[in-house]
Amino acid sequence: MPTDRVATAFAPAKINLALHVTGRRGDGYHLLDSIVVFADTGDRLRATATAQPGLALSTSGRFGADIPAGADNLVLRAAALLHGGAGRGARIELEKHLPPASGIGGGSADAAATLQLLAGLWQVPLPPAQAVAGLGADVPVCLAGRPARMRGIGEALSPLPALPPAWLLLVNPGVAVPTGAVFAALPDARNAPLPATLPEFADAAALAGFLRSQRNDLEAPARGLHPEIGAALTLLGRLPGCLLARMSGSGATCFGLFADAGSAAAAAATIGAERPGWWITPAAIRR
Repeated sequence: MPTDRVATAFAPAKINLALHVTGRRGDGYHLLDSIVVFADTGDRLRATATAQPGLALSTSGRFGADIPAGADNLVLRAAALLHGGAGRGARIELEKHLPPASGIGGGSADAAATLQLLAGLWQVPLPPAQAVAGLGADVPVCLAGRPARMRGIGEALSPLPALPPAWLLLVNPGVAVPTGAVFAALPDARNAPLPATLPEFADAAALAGFLRSQRNDLEAPARGLHPEIGAALTLLGRLPGCLLARMSGSGATCFGLFADAGSAAAAAATIGAERPGWWITPAAIRR
């Protein structure tokens, strides 16, 4: 196989604008009904085909040192699905800009980008949907890479109505939140789903108005475990132009929804001055 072939990919942050936990299967997996979008900020990956069979991973970026490089790493697990012991080789470089264990699908986005990278580099098909879902509940939607309604345990995806231009301010107070602990603190897994049919959204204000009538069922248990999440939501909710403040996924990253880029950038500067140690990033919603 030719070497020195290089491919690159962008792994955008995944944001749960709403996340309803609607049940729990007998095998322990929770059932979800979620509105998922992607932000114009994320990690970057680069893969180089090598003559030597096998996989190698290196990390850089603000959070590169926080990523375990062992076999449990999602990038290497995704690569192993395609590798299959077929004598292929690749060197993967992960530039990590998203905080780990933060509720914005960073590891899942990296895994999805790895699958796309290596499938193109090695000219092999993507693995079956069941194998992709086995990497994690968020990997299928990250592989699709489009705004979606996500149901089941993450495998059932349907398109959203057209989204209006809107911006997010992503804020993480520096707390790593294990997903399992948050689900364990959820008092009831049987909650109402999203409406059967989602409405059209004329603008960011209409989108925010609809979202205010929905929930993230994991927000309350996560706040109970980590009060810093409540502090972040309070700060976001007080910012001029913030249409909605909510936690994403199982936390601790929270978002403010804004109608324009200028308001999101000004809000980022305000929170950055008050909390210089937090991860704070304004970004457009990718449509």
